Formats: sequence, structure tokens, C-alpha cells
Amino acid sequence: MAVYKKKDKTAKQIRKDQSSVESSTTKEVFEGLDTGAGKAEAWILNNQKPLLIALGVILLGVLLYMAYMRYVKQPAEAKAANELAYPRAYFDQAQTVTAEADSLYTLALNGADGKYGLVEIADKYGNTDAGNLAKYYAGIAYLKTKDYENGIKYLSDFSSEDLMLNAVAKGAIGDAFVNIGQEEEAFDYYLEAANVDPNEFTTPIYLDKAALSALRIGKNKKAVELYTRIKNEFSKSEAAKDIEGKINMAKYAEK
Repeated sequence: MAVYKKKDKTAKQIRKDQSSVESSTTKEVFEGLDTGAGKAEAWILNNQKPLLIALGVILLGVLLYMAYMRYVKQPAEAKAANELAYPRAYFDQAQTVTAEADSLYTLALNGADGKYGLVEIADKYGNTDAGNLAKYYAGIAYLKTKDYENGIKYLSDFSSEDLMLNAVAKGAIGDAFVNIGQEEEAFDYYLEAANVDPNEFTTPIYLDKAALSALRIGKNKKAVELYTRIKNEFSKSEAAKDIEGKINMAKYAEK
């Protein structure tokens, strides 16, 4: 009985078959792309009007933003910076004297001779960099004149990319709360001030203040923790002086 003997494909035939398969696959891919492109083109044509409206809205928004920056924001920034120079001079002067400090801070806050004070600048130009800075100076000036509620108000509304200045503002709010007998709030702000921008200068100061507030409100274990952090992380700081005594005091209060 005759037996069929299957012939193996030659290398040439194998290459031909592979070429045929690749050609077919490539064709399918391009046909798929053509189909997808056709569908996308049809969708765009069917939604041409809403797309043009959306594009117009985006373009209008960009143009309005550019116009706002050029004709509103930038002039306001320049005017606010110019206005700030006057009360800032009184504020700086008040920092260097003692006898007339209160009156100088008052002039800085309220202005004089037809010039804006810090309060007016902060309220009128609060969305500018100079107006924002006026909030900080106003808050500090109010604290210096023992108007703690207004100090808290203006400092709470202040924000800055300068992390250390943010820390100082938070710490000043803590001081204000201490002065009006709200130790819980003071503790929270001191802790926040300490952690805004950990550094060798402000952090140990506010950790020390936070620990003292913690003792006053009965959070003795937290006070031990904060004093210990000063000891371990900021041993060369002023706040670390007699730190062992502070830790022992907090531990004793905890018992």
C-alpha cells in the first residue's frame, strides 16, 4: 500500500508564508486605522458646533486672563507696593523704639496725611502680594498694641510661599491666643508653627512654646515628647538650655 510522504517546507516557502502573514496583518492594522480615523472624523463632523463653542470659550478665557493680568493685576500690584512703603516705614521705626512704639504702630495701621495704612491696603489690595504682606504687618502691629483679636484676624488671612514667614505668623497667632487665655488654640498654632518648615531657628522656639502650653492644659506627656525632641534634634538651640530640667518638670507633672 502506497504511503503518502509529507514533504517538509523549504526555507524559501517558510519565508514566503511569513511574508504573506505579515502582509495580511499589516493590511488589517491599516484597515483598522482607516476605520478608526473615519469614525473620529465622523464624530468631529457631527460635533463640530459644540467643539467650536468649547474652543471659543477656552480661547476667550485665556484672553480674559491675559487682559486681567495686564490691565488689572499688574497695575494693582504696582500701586499696592507703592502704597505699602508709607505705613511700612512707621512699622519699621516702631520696631526700633520703645517709648513711641504704640503710636507708630497706630500710624502704620491707620495711615496719615491722606496715605493708606496697613489695614486699608490689606482690605483693598488683599489679592496682591503687597496687600497680602500688609496683612502680616497689620497682624503684628495689632499684637504689639494688644489688640489680639484683630491680630489673629489679619494673621490668619495671611499666607506666603516663604515657609519661615508662615511659621512666624502661625507662632504669632499662638502668642495672641495665650494673651486672651485660649491655651488649647495656642498649643495647636505653636505646634503648627514648629512643623511648617523645620529649621534650627524657629522650630525649637515654637516647640518650647508648644510644650509650655501643653503643660498648662494638662497634656504633660506631650510636653515631655516636645522637650525631648528639642533635646534630640536642636541641642545647640537657645531652647535647649536646661532642657533636662524641663523634661524632668514635665515628667513630674505627668505623675
